[in-house]
Amino acid sequence: MSKALDRLKKGNEYFVEKEKLNGDFSKEVRQANANGQKPFAVVLTCSDSRVIPEAIFNQGIGELFVIRVAGNVVGESEKGSIEYAVDHLKTKTVVVLGHTNCGAIGATIKGETHGAVGKITKRISKAIGDEKQESIACKLNVLFGVKRIKRAFPAVEVVGGIYDIVSGKVEFLK
Repeated sequence: MSKALDRLKKGNEYFVEKEKLNGDFSKEVRQANANGQKPFAVVLTCSDSRVIPEAIFNQGIGELFVIRVAGNVVGESEKGSIEYAVDHLKTKTVVVLGHTNCGAIGATIKGETHGAVGKITKRISKAIGDEKQESIACKLNVLFGVKRIKRAFPAVEVVGGIYDIVSGKVEFLK
C-alpha cells in the first residue's frame, strides 16, 4: 500500500469516528497554495452533493485533485484531468470513488436514456451490463473505471472505493 492510499484510509477512519475534521482551509493555506498545488492523490468521484472527498478523507486545500462527474464515469475529459494531475502535478495515486444510493446508477438500472443523462447512463451500462442490484452495479462501475484508468496510466496506482453515504466509511476494492 502506498503512503497516499494509507493517508486516505486513515483520513476516512478519522472522518467516520470524529465530529470535527482536521482538513485545513485557513487563509494561510489558501495563500500558500495560491501559486501552485501538490495534491498527493486524485479522486474521481460522483458529482452528488453528499460526496465530499475533502471531508471523506479528512484533507484540506491543495491535498486532493478532485474530479467530479455524475456516476464517476471515465470519459475523455476525466482522463485529460487525470493526465494533467499525473504529468504536471506528479500525482501518482488515483481513486475512483463510487457511492451508495447513486442516482446515475439508479437511472441506468431503470433504463433512462434521454438527453445528456443518456450519455452518462450509456457509459455506465457498458460497466454494469444487465445488473439490477444497485450495490453490485456500483461496484462494477467503479471497477470498470479503475480498469480504464489503469490502461491509460499504467505507472500510476489506481484503486476503487465505495463510499457509504450513511456510515461515512469507504470500502476500498481489491
